[in-house]
Amino acid sequence: MRVSREKFAENREKILTVAGVLFREKGFDGIGVAEIMKAAGMTHGGFYGHFESKEELALEVSRALIEKVKIRWNEIIASAPERPLDALLNHYLSRCSVDDPGGSCVFASLAQEVSRSRGPVREAFNDGLSMLVGILSEIVPGETSQERRVRGFATLSAMMGAVVLARAVESRELSDNFLYTTRDALSSAKRADG
Repeated sequence: MRVSREKFAENREKILTVAGVLFREKGFDGIGVAEIMKAAGMTHGGFYGHFESKEELALEVSRALIEKVKIRWNEIIASAPERPLDALLNHYLSRCSVDDPGGSCVFASLAQEVSRSRGPVREAFNDGLSMLVGILSEIVPGETSQERRVRGFATLSAMMGAVVLARAVESRELSDNFLYTTRDALSSAKRADG
């Protein structure tokens, strides 16, 4: 019985991981349950032993990916106490974020799709984006907490917008310009010198 429960938990985690990659690559509506289960090496029928619906899977995946973003951002910030914003910008505004949508930020990959929906997934995105603004508000320049909060919103908007636009264009040069000019414009070093 214990091995069976462990295997069940392992299978569920594998489904969540595979679905997380596929949802970010193809969108919630761009991939079906059968394809997710096949990619996870399981049968379509086994899905319903783990989840009641694709919507439940999307919600659990979204929550897990949002938590991973929070953990990763906090790790990056902690690793660069002298220049936390620059470290985060270098990480986020990178070719890796553009070239690997299945392995990068859930918000940049799925925000457009979520914006056309209602319900628990959209609520999870709402809470997650608010949390990221809070993280940024702690590390962006500003004299007051209100000024830093405003800059947190602007910084998050610019970061995610740059990644979305960099993914949308064919030209590598144009794509890089979206990433690197945004990174340079937001850099705390530039603000301190300017």
